[in-house]
Amino acid sequence: MPTRAAITAVHGYVPEFRLSNEVLETMVETSDEWITERTGIKERRIQTGRDQGISVMAIEAVNGLLKKRGIDAEEIDLLILATVTPDRVFPATANIVCDAIGATNAWGFDLGAACSGFLYALSTGAQFVETGKHKKVVIVGGDKMSSIIDYTDRSTCIIFGDGCGAVLLEPTEEPVGIYDSILRSDGSGCQYLNQKAGGSMRPPSERTLEAKEHYVFQEGKAVFKHAVTNMSEVSAAIMERNGLTANDIAWLVPHQANKRIIDATAQRMGLDESKVMVNIDKYGNTTSGTIPLCLWEWESKLNKGDNLILSAFGGGFTWGSIWLKWAY
Repeated sequence: MPTRAAITAVHGYVPEFRLSNEVLETMVETSDEWITERTGIKERRIQTGRDQGISVMAIEAVNGLLKKRGIDAEEIDLLILATVTPDRVFPATANIVCDAIGATNAWGFDLGAACSGFLYALSTGAQFVETGKHKKVVIVGGDKMSSIIDYTDRSTCIIFGDGCGAVLLEPTEEPVGIYDSILRSDGSGCQYLNQKAGGSMRPPSERTLEAKEHYVFQEGKAVFKHAVTNMSEVSAAIMERNGLTANDIAWLVPHQANKRIIDATAQRMGLDESKVMVNIDKYGNTTSGTIPLCLWEWESKLNKGDNLILSAFGGGFTWGSIWLKWAY
């Protein structure tokens, strides 16, 4: 059997503060009924407090992961943090996390692919395990989306929340682990979903601040159309490429952007809703955090050998799907 990268532990963290639809009704012109009908979201978690970046949530998730697996941080070879809300432009938040947890033998980096970030990072980390280069690779996905959301813009403030999840990848020669991935990107989608300022093209200035260009901008209809098409097609494609049918799939683990997008993807795959992980109602869209948070919440329901399809679509545009067999 070839050496594969297998997920051997998973853990997650969400902040305590709940921002409900009822509270949003007092902040912006919207209603619980309007939000629920269009997105499926009832509440989202928000990281509060001074100087509380994504690293705070990532440290909690990774420490919980190590404790669950019963290993020391010094055993970690590599840590990849998928996020679009790093603590700082530099240094990489992955390095801050490694320092905080005592991963003194690890190297790390941040990976930005919006809502597909966790899939990109998982596929990247798997290569180091499959080649024999590393034995223990931690993949973290999370975002503090509240830090880049305009809470007077009802088209975006109702969607996003804060949260983080982490998985441990280790080598295995058993018939489990990551079997295949299809990853895609299309930069022409930048115009529909982006953060206009804050980078080298449009660095912070009084003008960019006044124009609210440091917040998420989204053209909802265009994003929805592309997400439904691409996320569903890539999920069906990875099944077809590997001769999998709906009966073979134990769970679809979809990015939690919108309940209607999730439903369309499951329908395209021929899956009953009972096989679909959905927690968007509780957490909203945590961007890179949605898929690992689903794995964390459903961990007790997963059985060794279960076929899982992970699927996501994100700004940029980025999208992809991963087929794996659960390893424990």
